Amino acid sequence: MDTARVRQMWHLLEPLHALHYYAPEAFEEAAALGYATGERWPAYFAWRAAPLGAVGAERVASAFYSFDPAAVARYVPGAWDVAAPGDVLAARLRAVDRTYRGLFDVAEVEEAAGLARRAAEAADTAGRPLAAAHAELPWADEPHLVLWQAATLLREHRGDGHVAALLGAGLDPVEALVSFAAVGAAPEAVFASRGWSAGEWAAARERLAGRGLVDADGGATPAGRELRAGVERRTDELAARPWAVLGDEATARLADLLGGPWLAAIGSGLLPADNTLGIGKV
Repeated sequence: MDTARVRQMWHLLEPLHALHYYAPEAFEEAAALGYATGERWPAYFAWRAAPLGAVGAERVASAFYSFDPAAVARYVPGAWDVAAPGDVLAARLRAVDRTYRGLFDVAEVEEAAGLARRAAEAADTAGRPLAAAHAELPWADEPHLVLWQAATLLREHRGDGHVAALLGAGLDPVEALVSFAAVGAAPEAVFASRGWSAGEWAAARERLAGRGLVDADGGATPAGRELRAGVERRTDELAARPWAVLGDEATARLADLLGGPWLAAIGSGLLPADNTLGIGKV
């Protein structure tokens, strides 16, 4: 499977997954569960960690990787005192159902949902805690919810592989963010959402400078750009298996079918133009 196709499928599916973190319907469902919604983080950690069960902060920080563990501990395990993981998962699907119905004709995604599910069910989960947790969840009956579940499993599968690529490159969680900002993935301020202090960010930059990966201004050196390019290549390689199993023809068909929902997601205005994933920038 061509890794350019692998990356294209991520670009198409990621917005369909990520809508859930920004849609008004998700904030409404979170509030109904009892989560504070003045900021998105109380619900975010609940939504994303719920497939793991009522786990503590250390396991969530390990799986999410780029967040300051102290920031994670502000929300986990307290999230499970507000609502049990099973209730969070049910509310998550309700939020997606309402969001998708408001954006596009859900009756038109049945074929896309079937293809995306086939790819998701082919995801290898060994050493991938978030993908494995999602793979154990029951599939919804409605095709549009199946599409979201498949997009979510595939993005967590990719994310787990990305963590492996970062570890292989010798980048700890904060160094991963500093090096990504250094290649222009997003402004440094965007990465402040991960909770690292200015001192921790500066110390990580010094460590990277000592490896010849960033210059005095914090920009990536040629070596730093090559390291990050290698991380992205390895991430694509590790994300390829579901698409290889689905096959070139079916993957191309799914890419075509996702055009409408993708445009609806992007056109909703809910998703930030600058994001910590660097979509559209790297």
